[in-house]
Amino acid sequence: MIFAQTDVVTLLAIVVALVVGITCHEFSHALVADFLGDHRPRAMGRVSLNPIRHIDPLGAIFFIAAGFGWGRPVMVNAAAMRGGRRSMAWVAAAGPVANIVVATLFAVVFRVMTLTGETVSDPARFILVIVVLNVTLAFFNLLPIPPLDGYNFVMAFLPFRMALQMQRLAQYGLLVLLGLVLLSRLSPGASPLDWLFAAADGLSRVLTGA
Repeated sequence: MIFAQTDVVTLLAIVVALVVGITCHEFSHALVADFLGDHRPRAMGRVSLNPIRHIDPLGAIFFIAAGFGWGRPVMVNAAAMRGGRRSMAWVAAAGPVANIVVATLFAVVFRVMTLTGETVSDPARFILVIVVLNVTLAFFNLLPIPPLDGYNFVMAFLPFRMALQMQRLAQYGLLVLLGLVLLSRLSPGASPLDWLFAAADGLSRVLTGA
């Protein structure tokens, strides 16, 4: 996979992709919440494309080192939004959708470079890393494991009592994610994360034609 490389271009592309991907991801959460009536994210400065407001340094380091990470979570209040609890689903979905949009836009740039025969150049590899990493961010966040967006999306549609029961298990979410990462490292191909990364790589190839 492209992230197995350690050259300067790839490492720089990973950093840029994380900054762009996480910023757009968290900004989209805040924007949708604000649109639906919860203005707390705007008051906290999160309806912004300024990376400083969204990047969590520790989360970024974890993503590079362990294969998963996080940005600064956007605090929202379902009771303040039109649609109540169900509106949380659209706020949760906004982040992964934003990453797919970013990946698609950069994939268009890559395809234009293909027409000029530049796919083996450093700029082309730079763009390709950004595409792959943003698709990976989207897929990873769709996992229905707390505190990821997939979990929040599913919770918005569960019956209230079942949602309360599921919330009691939320404290174990990070342990589950860590276990999946360790399984991926100790037994390559056995972890659902490996299947997810393979699917993300496949969609990236479809988008870029690479």
